[in-house]
Amino acid sequence: MGRTEFTFENKDDILIQVYKWTPTTSVKGIVCISHGMSETALRYDAFANALSDEGYVVYAHDHRGHGKSAKSMEELGYVSDNDGFFDMVEDVKKVVKLAKEEYPGQDVVLFSHSMGSFLAQRYIQLYGGDLAGVILSGTNGKPPWLVNVGIVVAKTLMTLKGRKADGKLLDKLTFGSYNRPFEPADTPFDWLSRDKEQVKKYIDDPYCGNVFPVSFYHDLFMGTKEIHKQEYIHEVPKELPIYIFAGDKDPVGDFGQGIIRLYDAYKKAGIKNVSYKLYEGGRHESLNEINRDEVIKDTITWLNKVFS
Repeated sequence: MGRTEFTFENKDDILIQVYKWTPTTSVKGIVCISHGMSETALRYDAFANALSDEGYVVYAHDHRGHGKSAKSMEELGYVSDNDGFFDMVEDVKKVVKLAKEEYPGQDVVLFSHSMGSFLAQRYIQLYGGDLAGVILSGTNGKPPWLVNVGIVVAKTLMTLKGRKADGKLLDKLTFGSYNRPFEPADTPFDWLSRDKEQVKKYIDDPYCGNVFPVSFYHDLFMGTKEIHKQEYIHEVPKELPIYIFAGDKDPVGDFGQGIIRLYDAYKKAGIKNVSYKLYEGGRHESLNEINRDEVIKDTITWLNKVFS
């Protein structure tokens, strides 16, 4: 069948755009994709096609405020009037529920990247029993102390100018240092990948690389801080298979150190089946890196073990 698309209305009456890839062979299982900040689900088309060829049904939605789920181009990044981080988690839950309803008896693995991986970290604390496994790509462990500064700045700006105020200062605070290790850089987004063509595709996509409103950064900072509370990490089901991967030159994951910290935190919490892999020289988007075939092959190998 290839790729199809549909929408659903979430709890805030927002139409959420969903893409679905259906295999022509018998179904092994379901993979739901939670994409990163300031990008869209369609950036995972090649990956989803590879999974579909392997027998997996794939669902990927544009998070609220992203891609075709945004109310308009002007409102890209405006996620919620309340807690945008948690609201996005609830949308992921809805997609998993829809997938299970369409394929009764089939298990679901949640694949997640970057911001989407932080949502997934919260998801497995709240709803881990819904899943057969989770993959965390381009993620991180406990955030640095600087996130507290970001929260204070964001709260101040929201008090003065509201939740839709310009987030340029927060964007600089969050991403301003990411490109420095790759100077002299050709673009502000060289930290994403060594593949210049993939970086260009990102830059040329009107749905990607946008500066979001201040409330987005506030909610993201609060969410990433909350997911690393010990009491929440201990809520993750102990039998849930978790696979973490990243490039060892990914600034989001503190150049590999954040991945190891997250792995250690899960092991300390008693989670039995957790593993990680760091790809030498890889930057933030492993699925768009020069070694992406290796990354996809490794991911499918892990999925086949979970669904065996």
